Amino acid sequence: MKAIRRFTVRPVLPDPLQPLSDLARNLRWSWHPETRELFQAVDPEIRAAAECDPVRLLGAVSAGRLAELARDEQFLHRLTEASQDLRNYLDGPRWYQEQLEQGAELPAAVAYFSPEFGVTAALPQYSGGLGILAGDHLKAASDLGVPLIGVGLLYRHGYFRQSLSRDGWQQEHYPVLDPNELPVALVRETDGTPSRVVLALPGGRSLHAHIWLARVGRVPLLMLDSDVEENAPGEREVTDRLYGGGSEHRLLQEMLLGIGGVRAVRTYCRLTGHPEPEVFHTNEGHAGFLGLERIRELSGTGLDFDSAMESVRAGTVFTTHTPVPAGIDRFDRELVARHFGDDGELSGVGVERILQLGTETYPGGETGLFNMAVMGLRLAQRANGVSTLHGSVSRKMFAGLWPGFDPDEVPITSVTNGVHAPTWVAPEVFRLRNRYGGTPGRWESAAGVPDRELWELRRSLRAQLVTEVRERLHASWRARGAEPAELGWIDGVLDPDVLTIGFARRVPSYKRLTLMLRDRDRLRELLLHPDRPVQIVVAGKAHPADDGGKRLVQELVRFSDDPRVRHRIVFLPDYGMAMAQKLYPGCDVWLNNPLRPLEACGTSGMKAALNGCLNLSVLDGWWDEWFEPDFGWAIPTADGLALDEDRRDDLEAAALYELIEDRVVPRFYDLGGEEGLPGRWIEMVRRTLGTLGPKVLADRMVREYVERLYVPAARARRALDPGTARRLADWKARVRAAWPRVAVDHVEAVAPTAADGSAELGSALLLRVRVALGVLDPDDVEVQAVAGRVDAADGISDAQVFPLKPAGGQDLEGRWLYEGPLALDRTGPYGYTVRVLPAHPLLATGAELGLVALPAEAAVDGAGVLMR
Repeated sequence: MKAIRRFTVRPVLPDPLQPLSDLARNLRWSWHPETRELFQAVDPEIRAAAECDPVRLLGAVSAGRLAELARDEQFLHRLTEASQDLRNYLDGPRWYQEQLEQGAELPAAVAYFSPEFGVTAALPQYSGGLGILAGDHLKAASDLGVPLIGVGLLYRHGYFRQSLSRDGWQQEHYPVLDPNELPVALVRETDGTPSRVVLALPGGRSLHAHIWLARVGRVPLLMLDSDVEENAPGEREVTDRLYGGGSEHRLLQEMLLGIGGVRAVRTYCRLTGHPEPEVFHTNEGHAGFLGLERIRELSGTGLDFDSAMESVRAGTVFTTHTPVPAGIDRFDRELVARHFGDDGELSGVGVERILQLGTETYPGGETGLFNMAVMGLRLAQRANGVSTLHGSVSRKMFAGLWPGFDPDEVPITSVTNGVHAPTWVAPEVFRLRNRYGGTPGRWESAAGVPDRELWELRRSLRAQLVTEVRERLHASWRARGAEPAELGWIDGVLDPDVLTIGFARRVPSYKRLTLMLRDRDRLRELLLHPDRPVQIVVAGKAHPADDGGKRLVQELVRFSDDPRVRHRIVFLPDYGMAMAQKLYPGCDVWLNNPLRPLEACGTSGMKAALNGCLNLSVLDGWWDEWFEPDFGWAIPTADGLALDEDRRDDLEAAALYELIEDRVVPRFYDLGGEEGLPGRWIEMVRRTLGTLGPKVLADRMVREYVERLYVPAARARRALDPGTARRLADWKARVRAAWPRVAVDHVEAVAPTAADGSAELGSALLLRVRVALGVLDPDDVEVQAVAGRVDAADGISDAQVFPLKPAGGQDLEGRWLYEGPLALDRTGPYGYTVRVLPAHPLLATGAELGLVALPAEAAVDGAGVLMR
């Protein structure tokens, strides 16, 4: 029988237990072991059923048990300590406050927008790495005291839950999430009514949304929810599913996230007194419309569109996470146009100006589409990728937005992702670290841990994973229709003494879930070796609309169903945070084999490393940056060769098998060390914990964002008062209009060169350059020599920039003379060129306007130098 209405009955806590409510409603419990242990003691019998969610647990515990706890002096003492610890955490000074006390100029607040947040399994508002990264960003910001405000959407069905059919096909399920049963609370006005944001839609319709607040330690996370009575049925479903629906559905989600999100931040700050953000951080292009809303806000103060845009750009940071154009949201221009302007949102902001921001104006771009990442880059003065390699890939991918500049000069930097150690490190690892004097998140003392203790720790974690796998595999087979009598074999699945490899992630084709199956006979030999077997745990979700990804899942599942190998390889459905927190610590090796360079970062291997798991990965993402033989193994790739996809997969799979057979397996089973232990393996574990671990931490990542991006953005924003913003916008318009007449007319080089045209190391080349500036002044530009090694096609690499200085006024033809020395400090083929760039104190880089003037060949007189 189905209920006709659903509501939540909240527990009434006895007065002595009231602090439990505050502890449950702040998600710090998800990474604070003492608080989790306190809730586990509330009612051990129902703890498992509540999936370690304190809000659900308190809703299920009996009144009798609550009364018993209210009289339990030992429990009340633990409760008082936990409550006081939370207050100290929330109110005490942390790294950010210490920097302020030392005189650092830091933003008053930062707003961080993301379409998904993976904070805890109890708040399932994430699909994969982007959301988990966003959750770790909030938690690390909280630990550091960074005044961040998170902004996202509250999806009533979250992402899908995954199960398998009998024949291994992925099945999707969308459970209803009642916000009243989640660790969130409605943001309310002073009169108690729910706060809301409203967006205008075409045809006079409106999109209303409530604002839910999740407390992530010190960080408020605001989530917008369109499932409210004022909306028509179509509008109520805007926040139904993460990454669901067609183009218009996704567009409305992203309008609500960006435009509605800014309005939600304003509401929250008005009600709570929280400082208004000086910096807005867009985590991927989904929230890019936030820049348009901020332009609208400033337009209401009298600024025109261009001036307002300069102010908005100065305080905006844009992070791209995708290494391929197909991963970017793009909408039909007509669809976007229909939702803006006088009949939609942002009335008074010209629709054509909006459309121009998202137009793909570069070669090969589709001018009929509106590109969210392109808009994000144009509305942000600072942008970054999420690993050093991904930064390079991003500069090449978006180079068309800065014509005339080499990809290395495209203004996209990188901040390599990190992971939140308290969330992902097993309690057993923390306890061992603390015994030997390590500091939070670090293992300075790893060198002092005896081999025996490290090996026993790893075996204990592996044994826990074996238990977890068997339980999940049993539940999976029951969901697939198997009877209990058929499943006795599961009790023999995996072995706590066998080398365990983990592979878990989303299942787009480039991540190559089934690369391990390229030679199935060879894989079986690895799994079933009589003396040195390998066992593999695999998990992952394919997007509901990706039948190709689902076929990969089915292929893996069918192989793992084979009775010959099913005790050595398993596929676990419904990969999520709860599973991951057991999987990462329990594996000995973490496998990652994407098509290089299509992995932006790949943080799952970081989480594994923090638990002493060794990485076996293609040199992509973060592993390309920090790989050392002490930490694991690099899978050779064929990405530089002209091969078809099948041939490349065959070669890289063969390299993977060879690595496992010849290097990984022998090292794990080499018991020739002291006490009959695999000493070389244990040393790799120790190096991974002590040396690699500190690099992959989210607090390192967030500090980098603060120091390298947030602080410069806040400084730039403060410099742009309305008058300065107008002057900057006018200057840019003047420079753009005048630029067609800017030219390098003549380049002359004077150097002590030999008869063969070579020059000696350590000598200097004197450059004299005449440039035409049209109506511009020398203060509007910078003239530079760019020098470096040259290839056979005269392309410059490893370039250095040498500013040239004005040397007198205009000549009779109106040209300006610039000159300066060029130090010849490298040997080998060497060359240079000269260029003119716009220059202004408020530009972040010389490439910001995408304007450059280079010499025509006829203007060059002796402009090449060859060094020996």
